[in-house]
Amino acid sequence: MEYRTLGNSGAVVSNYALGTMTFGAEADEAASHAILDNYLAAGGNFIDTADVYTAGASEEIIGRWLAARPGVRDAVVLASKGRFPMGGLPNDVGTSRRHLTRALDDSLRRLGVDHIDLYQMHAWDPITPVEETLRFLHDAVTAGKIGYYGFSNFLGWQLTKAVHVARSHGWNLPVTLQPQYSLLVRGIEAEIVPAAQDAGMGLLPWSPLGGGWLSGKYVRDQAPAGATRLGENPQRGMEAWAERNANPHTWDVVAAVSDIAAARGTSPSQVALAWVAGRPGVTSVILGARTTGQLADNLGAAELALTAREVDQLTLVSEPDLGVYPYGPKAQEQRSRKIAGGR
Repeated sequence: MEYRTLGNSGAVVSNYALGTMTFGAEADEAASHAILDNYLAAGGNFIDTADVYTAGASEEIIGRWLAARPGVRDAVVLASKGRFPMGGLPNDVGTSRRHLTRALDDSLRRLGVDHIDLYQMHAWDPITPVEETLRFLHDAVTAGKIGYYGFSNFLGWQLTKAVHVARSHGWNLPVTLQPQYSLLVRGIEAEIVPAAQDAGMGLLPWSPLGGGWLSGKYVRDQAPAGATRLGENPQRGMEAWAERNANPHTWDVVAAVSDIAAARGTSPSQVALAWVAGRPGVTSVILGARTTGQLADNLGAAELALTAREVDQLTLVSEPDLGVYPYGPKAQEQRSRKIAGGR
């Protein structure tokens, strides 16, 4: 396992994090604890959860795991999130001081800890003034309830606005951004990645396997069935079966990943994960697993070093269609600048 600084902080995390959205839903408590044990044994030290994961059950399962293993809390960097509804009342949602005060205290209680190392806003809140959110986060750092804070699912302008507002007030700055990022979802490279890099923030990609599409378990024009995400729910979220199956680009990328995996004697998942882990600005790639077997396969990516040719092949075949303007090749050329006599 490789270790990297957590964005622009001095904390150090493994380059593969353990995502725990499956805990309490697709993985029961015993399976979840086994996954946590195996991840830690493999050298991982970065655990990511959220209050809304299985309505708080994920945090509770992690809390009981920590309580049963004295000393482990000091070994791990613990991350959680707040923003989405945890109840039906008007103030049970958003990034207001009113909601976050309760959300953070509830997360601390469920996890059984006195502080969370990285507390992330799960999404932008269009109602709450960003000053209110950032002041709460600054106060939470000052109070010792959180070590650092970051964002998830923010757009480029939202991230940049938050950074400049925090800096103008002399408040603590965000250290990370958690976006969806994979060989099938690369739109963030046009604006969001540059914004995060400009702010010195590390990227924590979620869904690096494109919701399972890059694991090699789906076959073109054969609707998935059985104990897979799309087998259980073909219309699930942004990775829904019908739309991606109908897009030839999907299968071009899947084929390229599978070809490299076959040539290297490894799994498609490991190839796709290694590509994401090597992208500019990435601090740690978030792995999700239902079983210890899935985790073991995913963690194999930590031992896989793609060649420059393989990286170029994957990057080319997965190139997103950015249109003509403002992100297309000609538009990018207009913004480029070369120094005479330079490299």
